[in-house]
Amino acid sequence: MSAPQYVEQRNGGYYVAGSRVSLASIVYEFRASSSPETIRQNFPTLTLEQVYGAITFYLANQAETTNYLAEQEAQWEKKAMAAQPVSADLQRRSAEARKRSLTSQV
Repeated sequence: MSAPQYVEQRNGGYYVAGSRVSLASIVYEFRASSSPETIRQNFPTLTLEQVYGAITFYLANQAETTNYLAEQEAQWEKKAMAAQPVSADLQRRSAEARKRSLTSQV
């Protein structure tokens, strides 16, 4: 019997295996102190086993996952900046919030 794979990489991103749910979605909720049961309720297409598997993958690969999420956030920010100008105040507040989020998770 082989161990199931709970996370897969496709289309340049990480996803819960066999689903359209991104690993980032699970990680952000987990970091916000949501329980696996609550995360499961928020993503009804997943089983509780898949949620725990994704969390386990994140915990076992925390540095890699954190780097991946930071890269994704930078890409989204770059796209958002190109789409519409953002005030200097909003940029400052966004940078501060991102810094707090990243440092509180280490």
